[in-house]
Amino acid sequence: MDRWLFKSEPDVFSWEMLKKCGRKGEPWDGVRNFLARNNMRAMKKGDLGFFYHSNEGKEIVGIVEVIKEAHPDPKDDTGKWQCVTVAAVADLPKPVTLADAKANDKLSKMSLVTSMRLSVQPVTTAEWNEVLRMGGLDPKALSKK
Repeated sequence: MDRWLFKSEPDVFSWEMLKKCGRKGEPWDGVRNFLARNNMRAMKKGDLGFFYHSNEGKEIVGIVEVIKEAHPDPKDDTGKWQCVTVAAVADLPKPVTLADAKANDKLSKMSLVTSMRLSVQPVTTAEWNEVLRMGGLDPKALSKK
């Protein structure tokens, strides 16, 4: 299972909005970056990811699950863009800010720190576990997913 990070501006689509979608989730649509699209194409059903509020807050606030693999983006008329559907899994008890991530040497190579503009990013197992630790979640509690 792979791990990911999904960025969204909270005034456009927030963590609270995703939670209200329940288990039906929401397509992660509107991404218009080839690398981010390719990251979504690599995702498998059941993969987990962080939900990151960009611009406002600049913090990881929750955990999402990919519930539908790459499919046509409903907001794209050209047919070249794809998205996955994600559902909220868990709140992060203590949001992990971008400043906290940058200050942690264990996260110095994390895409969130090095490729800040990329909206859908891979996360290594070590980075995943460290962010969960910082956010107050036990990685083992999510390993059943």
